[in-house]
Amino acid sequence: MARVLLALVIIVVAFTVYALVDCLMLPKTRVKALPRVAWFFIILLFTPIGGILWLLIGRGRRATTSAVRAIGPDDDPDFLGTMRPIHDPNEDERIRELEKRLAETDDEQDKGKSER
Repeated sequence: MARVLLALVIIVVAFTVYALVDCLMLPKTRVKALPRVAWFFIILLFTPIGGILWLLIGRGRRATTSAVRAIGPDDDPDFLGTMRPIHDPNEDERIRELEKRLAETDDEQDKGKSER
């Protein structure tokens, strides 16, 4: 019985230390309902109930990914409205040259197949 009681005391102390450290290390914007100092004393004085209350009520939730969504520039209509198409005067010439090379490559492949 003494071992069970000792284990229970160790668990309660560890939980209280965890709750106190969590309360002190959590960013101020995530502390809810009461000021951080009040939570510190609640956790300390009402062990282990204070730690449970801290985890359930005082500790604010993290921002979800749906609330804070990074928007890429290609999803922003305002940004896309400012984009102008890039007009390269040599683009038509390059396309013709590439088509010519492709046709030559196709001809060479066709000749290679017919010689087999």
